[in-house]
Amino acid sequence: MKGLMSTISEQHPRYQLDESLIGTNPGMGFRPMPPNIEEGSVIWFVPSNESNIKYWINSIDEFLAEYTDDQKVKGNGLNRQICDYDKPPAEGKVCTVDLNSKAWGPCTKKNRYGYSSSSPCVFLKLNRIYGWEPEYYNETKTIPEDMPDALKDYIKKHPKKLNTIWVSCHGEGPTDNEYVGPIEYYPQPGFPGYFYPYINTEGYLSPLVAVNFKRPLLNRLINIECRVWAKNVYYRKSTRDREGSVHFELLID
Repeated sequence: MKGLMSTISEQHPRYQLDESLIGTNPGMGFRPMPPNIEEGSVIWFVPSNESNIKYWINSIDEFLAEYTDDQKVKGNGLNRQICDYDKPPAEGKVCTVDLNSKAWGPCTKKNRYGYSSSSPCVFLKLNRIYGWEPEYYNETKTIPEDMPDALKDYIKKHPKKLNTIWVSCHGEGPTDNEYVGPIEYYPQPGFPGYFYPYINTEGYLSPLVAVNFKRPLLNRLINIECRVWAKNVYYRKSTRDREGSVHFELLID
């Protein structure tokens, strides 16, 4: 038993990356999620119904609690620092995710995350894989042809942000694309590279992307896919074994 315990570390797992059950291809999750598993992945709400939208707003509040309350984080957030692409975290430090910044646009608690105005925000987060380091699409010549034009344009206009795990969302089918309307991303369409690798440093919080659906068509079920863009994130569009993306539906009555 003593020998076994000596191989276990609270700081890092014994089996990592290819040797681990999680592997090396990070999945992506979204919030808010429906209250019942039977409802699948449908974000279904009625903006004029206060009791209805209260569930969705509270769900996001709970998800973001550790980002807004230092008491819910190991170390009480004392080792956080403001990071940037030219200022990665110092040893023993973690990067701040500042939800009080104006960079989050309409996707704020004060704005009720858009659920009372038919312009909902959905928060995306990559699953943590210990030691995983992203390989970026940080050169124009390496950008995939099937990457959305809007994202390509963003990358070209922001050369200082090239080391980013990019994200794009779209309607899955032709009618979904027609119904979904304009989409905006806050603070940006991707996860900054200075948050990686994740090495279980105390107080670490994963970066977030808030996706704002500005004018989705009402009374229509809209299928949406959000995809991760990095050279070492494998993408497979499948209803059963989806990789490199996440699927959910929007229905606003």
